[in-house]
Amino acid sequence: WVRAQGVDVLPWDAEARSLRARLAFLRGLGDVPGDWPDMSDSALLAAGDRWLTPRLAGVRKRADLDAIDLKAALLDLVGWSERRDLERLAPTHLVVPSGSRIRLDYADPGGPVLAVRVQEMFGLAETPRIAGGRVPVTLQLLSPAHRPVQVTRDLAGFWREGYFEVRKELRGRYPKHPWPDDPLRAVAVRGRKRGGDH
Repeated sequence: WVRAQGVDVLPWDAEARSLRARLAFLRGLGDVPGDWPDMSDSALLAAGDRWLTPRLAGVRKRADLDAIDLKAALLDLVGWSERRDLERLAPTHLVVPSGSRIRLDYADPGGPVLAVRVQEMFGLAETPRIAGGRVPVTLQLLSPAHRPVQVTRDLAGFWREGYFEVRKELRGRYPKHPWPDDPLRAVAVRGRKRGGDH
């Protein structure tokens, strides 16, 4: 019935969805070395004998599907050299200047998105890049309350232009958080100015 209903019937957890999106991202670039498998629904159905069928032994009813490790199953489609390069080219997380390790979201067809508070990026002049430096991530810069205040792939341009508008608008609302005159010389922080993360 998986063939009849499609791969959407499978119990995709966050890890499996993330891996699928990362592999699709690398395949979509076209110029990244390696043989990256097609992650489309039709391709996964067509290749089911290679990654899914071996794990269906003992599956009698739909609830039995929950026991299948879909992330491990998808990795059966990925060659050894590609597995070695996967984390380097399409990492699950990036470490930002504050020291936080933040998950990259590959679900957006426009490219990977890093949602991070503005204060955690102080001191970083250029947009982080992945895929061997080929692709700048899309930064969804957040307020201290985790609300988006700017979306950009040009961090340098944001510091030059957009930051001061954001600062003017938010510094009165979030006075316990730093809003320096020169964000490139400021120390990145996770929380408030004086003591304690939040």
